[in-house]
Amino acid sequence: MASYDVLGVGNALVDIQARVEDSLLNELALEKGIMTLADDVKQADVLKKLVGYPLNLCAGGSAANSMVALADFGGSAAFVGKVGDDDYGNSFQSDLQKLGIHFNAEPSDSVRTGTCAVLITEDAQRTMLTNLGAAATVTENDICEETLKAAKYVYIEGYLLTGETTKAAAYRAMHLAKENGVKVAFTASDPFLVNMIRDEIWDLITGPVDLFFCNEEEAISLTGESDPIKCAAKIHEHAENVALTLGGKGSLVMHGGEAFPIEGVETKAIDTTGAGDMYAGALLYGITNQMDWRHAGHLASHAAARIVSQMGARLDRKFTAAEIEALLRLA
Repeated sequence: MASYDVLGVGNALVDIQARVEDSLLNELALEKGIMTLADDVKQADVLKKLVGYPLNLCAGGSAANSMVALADFGGSAAFVGKVGDDDYGNSFQSDLQKLGIHFNAEPSDSVRTGTCAVLITEDAQRTMLTNLGAAATVTENDICEETLKAAKYVYIEGYLLTGETTKAAAYRAMHLAKENGVKVAFTASDPFLVNMIRDEIWDLITGPVDLFFCNEEEAISLTGESDPIKCAAKIHEHAENVALTLGGKGSLVMHGGEAFPIEGVETKAIDTTGAGDMYAGALLYGITNQMDWRHAGHLASHAAARIVSQMGARLDRKFTAAEIEALLRLA
């Protein structure tokens, strides 16, 4: 059995990215900057509206994006998710396998692969419309204990808590991690999720979660505090490790009772898609590959800045070993 830095568990989606005008969001009655779940009819309507726009397609979903980021830095990753037996599903599997990410789920022959329409406006905000498709069919039976035992961390996206069987899979992964001495990382995923299941997220933070990822809006919603430092400190009273992102202002990393303010990186943002996923993947790479928390946060901040300066959730240009070394010397 191979060993992995991180096993990601999440929604396997194919991202369909397009640059659009605000008027299209208004026409589709979509709230800018958030993720909305869509049924088949709604998603088909949105994709029809994108005919004629230049599109970028790649394997996506929050946890999958983070595993791709980790692999891009040279880490070893595995992923649990479900795709359909169709062109999108074949593309998703091929995409991850080319990056050396272990993914061998049996494709569903009855449900098509999930898609996420990522609509990027001029202000770099991304509005996502997600049709889960086969991703919603993940169950606890898809969590392989042998694969999980081979990882240092299991990373779970909060979006899984919105479905009955996917939630069962997430909880099964956390339970097996605790039984086998594997650390648990969890991301809040989206402000709407925190607003919907705030108490459940607190239960996870005070229970099995060893590392909690969130952004400023999610942290404020979760804690009721308005100052991000107070938010991070309040969460850290219960979670061993906290990574709170602050957009262009950087991030706060909490570990061992210490706070590590991580500087923001000046960049021209053109697309915020995948910024949080990239940050999580880079930080997980760092802490599973002999970096201390401050250096891992520093690397994650620079990785997130690079991803927002380009289109899409994948790095157009990967960090070289020399670049990483130089960044860590400056941290």
